Amino acid sequence: MHFKMMLVPRITCCYFFLLERFIKMSYTKNMSGSGTKLIAQNKKARFNYSIEETYECGIVLQGTEVKSVKAGNISFPDAFAEIRSGEVWIIGLHISPYPFSSVFNHDPDRKKKLLLHSEEIKRLIRKVEEKGMTLIPLDVYLKSGRVKITLGVCRGKKQFDKRADIRERDIKRDMQREFKKGLNG
Repeated sequence: MHFKMMLVPRITCCYFFLLERFIKMSYTKNMSGSGTKLIAQNKKARFNYSIEETYECGIVLQGTEVKSVKAGNISFPDAFAEIRSGEVWIIGLHISPYPFSSVFNHDPDRKKKLLLHSEEIKRLIRKVEEKGMTLIPLDVYLKSGRVKITLGVCRGKKQFDKRADIRERDIKRDMQREFKKGLNG
């Protein structure tokens, strides 16, 4: 009886460790380039906005946030960035609390500061002042062990633009299907 009680916590810890490793492996795919792993993509933003320009930004995170991001516990479908007093802040980026941390965990929905050069921030201010332009996070990835965000200067698409994109995607998929069918048979 005593032996079983000691075995259960050890198995449970092993289970959580393996589960965490599986989550890391399933959420992080290799991107092109060495030392870069994609953690999350904002597919909704790529569908709803046309991307004019992209910037690579660093992000200021707390310790448990970094561990949670590396585990893939991140969500940003409605996230956007804004410029306040010469600094770029991302709002709506949800980083879930790290499950293996103590009671001193981070606030999952806090505003996070993005790290850019001052010239880039000035360029972004000019772009955002144009009508219809906004800053949207597109990708979250690791580069040499540091969390980076691809920030896009985007313009909202109209409904007919979205329909045209869907039509083009379907045509491309049909062409690939026909090509594979021609090779196989």
